[in-house]
Amino acid sequence: MTVTPIDLFESSIHLRQGGEIHAGRRFTDSGQDGWQLTAFHAKTGADVHADHWEIHPEAEEIISCLIGKIRLYLRPEQPGQQEEEIRLTAGTAAIVPRGRWHRIELDIPSTIMAVTLPRGRRLEMRTGAWKPTPARSHPAPSSTAPSPAIGPATGRVVTRSTKTGER
Repeated sequence: MTVTPIDLFESSIHLRQGGEIHAGRRFTDSGQDGWQLTAFHAKTGADVHADHWEIHPEAEEIISCLIGKIRLYLRPEQPGQQEEEIRLTAGTAAIVPRGRWHRIELDIPSTIMAVTLPRGRRLEMRTGAWKPTPARSHPAPSSTAPSPAIGPATGRVVTRSTKTGER
């Protein structure tokens, strides 16, 4: 067998039952057997479908921020509960429970890696009658990076202004 480099940003890695690993095209059939590893660069909310909730009913999903800063949101399981916000900085990850609706928003352009069973994956638009209450925050682990609100070079608090409609 010849071993060749795989471009993780152009391919998905499929970890199949029985121990086989296959590199395949990025957009694959969600009915495929085995786990899928996907890595991608995200510059805008459209790159992470920030306007949709996503669910994986067959397995948990690990979402890792390799470079940058992202926010992972978990949709409330019951009406009236708060959305959970998990802040991920470079080198951190979070495990999304099986069957839990979630979405990602970017703080800055980021490189993200996710591993899950793609079978049964569904997306749902965020617009409509269902409105979550404000998020409660879970900060990123303090051992990996300074707080997102603290400037890394100066240690001073950093504020970010946004245009109307931006988050």
